[in-house]
Parts: sequence; structure tokens; C-alpha cells
Amino acid sequence: MIDFAYIFSGFFVGILVGLTGVGGGSLMSPLLILLFGVAPTTAIGTDLWFAAVTKMFGSAFHHRYGSLNLRIAVLLGIGSIPSSVLVLLYLYVSHTTFDPSFTTNILGGVLLMTSVAMVFRERIQRAAIRGSERFAHLTTLRDGGTVLCGCVIGAMVTLTSVGAGALGAVFLIALYPTLAARQIAGTDTAHAVPLTIIAGTGYLILGNVDLALLGLLLLGSIPGIALGTLACSRLDERLVRILITLVLFVAGVKLLLR
Repeated sequence: MIDFAYIFSGFFVGILVGLTGVGGGSLMSPLLILLFGVAPTTAIGTDLWFAAVTKMFGSAFHHRYGSLNLRIAVLLGIGSIPSSVLVLLYLYVSHTTFDPSFTTNILGGVLLMTSVAMVFRERIQRAAIRGSERFAHLTTLRDGGTVLCGCVIGAMVTLTSVGAGALGAVFLIALYPTLAARQIAGTDTAHAVPLTIIAGTGYLILGNVDLALLGLLLLGSIPGIALGTLACSRLDERLVRILITLVLFVAGVKLLLR
């Protein structure tokens, strides 16, 4: 029975990732910790690989439907991948092991911050549109900002598995306010693939990935992300985003109070 619960969880999160680019880390990690009682570091390591494989399929679907800006994804990767590697090297060389309560507190804090960012997503977009009209000629500055945002995302994803989708989307809206919602989801998803593979490899080396659990989650998530990507232009994205924001907020509070 519990096997089907894992598969259904993967399917549910896969649909949300396909629809919005959000959920691979920010929803699955809390689900594994709060619902299934998985150890926090194992939940993060397993979730990184879950996000990597799920978003690999998602980026292929987005590429097929033309909703992927490769240039922006590469700029994010230029910042996030070295940042992730540096965090992993620090964890490996220093033999740092985090107390489970410390890990859940960090994860809870990041989820709360992400939910707040998503609440102000539209305001950020409106302010960014006004700014882009005044500073449209500063392309180099925007490219540098994209790389810097990638650095922040890389460190956060490696430590918590959260940020590549939810915070990545907010950063993209702030920097590229005229980018269509489908392209934000597609670009966000594509950028997350190499980042989560690298971060996940570090956790695999450290022995913090449950491969059997990962397989069950992927059985649900791969068809889920295909369905979500297909429905991306047909459902009310605002409604889906409100639902995700509420889930992130509740999960963050529960982790902090755990």
C-alpha cells in the first residue's frame, strides 16, 4: 500500500512541475519528511535525483512545444553549477554532517521564503516591466544578474533541494518580465536538470540517496510531468500557483515546528 502512496506522490508533484516548473524540490522533500518519515538528508538527496530525472523529461517536452529559452538557462547554469560544486566540496572536505533538526529548520525557512516570493510574484513582475522600459539597453547587467541568481540557486538547491523551480521562477520574472509563463516554466525546468544531477551526485557519494524510493517516485512523476506539460496552456496557472503557495507555506511552518 505504501508503494502506491509513493507513486501517487510522484505523479502529483510531476503534474505540478509540468504546469509551473515548481515543485520538484519544494514539494517532494517536505512530503518525504512529513508524510513518510524519511530522514532529512536522505529526503534531500533522493529528491535531487527525483527532480533531475523528472525535469529531464519535462525539458524535453517543453523543448518540443517551443517553451524553452536556452540562452537564459545557460546563463543560470554558469552561476549555479560552480556554486553547487563548491558547496559539495566544502561538505566533503569538512566532513560536515547536519543535525536532522537543523536541516529541517533550514528547509522550512527556505519554503516559507519561497511562498512569500510567490505571493509577490505579480508585483515583482509589474515593477520589473517598469524597470525594463527604463534600462532596456543594459543587457550585460541583466546577464550578470542572471549568473548571480544562478549562484544563489545553486547553493540553496545543494543544501536543501529547494529553489531551482520556485525561486528560479521569481528571479526570471524579475529579470525577464516579458517572458511568457510557459517559457519561464520551460527555462526553469531545463536549468534545473544539470544542477540537480551534480548536487544529487554529491549526495549519492555521501550515501544519502534511497534508490528504491527514487524508483517508486519516478514511476509516478514521469507520466505526471508529461500530463502537466501538455495541460500547461489549458489550465488557469494563477489558481495552480495559489495552491502551490499555500502548500509551501503550510509545509514550511510544519517543518519549523517539527
